Amino acid sequence: MTGFRRGVRLGVDVGKARVGVARCDPDGMLAVPVETVPRDERSIARLVEIAAEHGPIEIVVGLPLNMRGEDTPSTADAREFAALLRDALPAVQVRLVDERLSTVSAHTALRQSGRSQKKSRGIVDQVAAVVFLQHAIDTEKRTGRAPGEVLVRAEE
Repeated sequence: MTGFRRGVRLGVDVGKARVGVARCDPDGMLAVPVETVPRDERSIARLVEIAAEHGPIEIVVGLPLNMRGEDTPSTADAREFAALLRDALPAVQVRLVDERLSTVSAHTALRQSGRSQKKSRGIVDQVAAVVFLQHAIDTEKRTGRAPGEVLVRAEE
């Protein structure tokens, strides 16, 4: 496990209606769902509360790129949300990580467990956050480098 930074991480899947939140244990063994937060004026405040509960070393925000790795309108939305989160939690690093196919993987896993897409609506964002957070953790363990890009503050 050379190069793996020990500590809890939160995964945040930003959607238009909901924000899925996942976390991992300090050793990065397993990412698990935490909560689906409604996307409204309280979203950031609730994520600050969740961060206070779990004490993460960083928050990994999914960056929804298209299949060619290019930005989309959802990518811009996720970047803006991540910047608000970074500003609300100045002591916690916010990292943007490619989340391509995490929602597709989440829907597939839920369907295989016998849940319809309609029944899964409330948790698919959490599951997507679990998928890309686990991938980020595994990548860091395998390569010794944290994946994605750190969202830098304006004064840095």
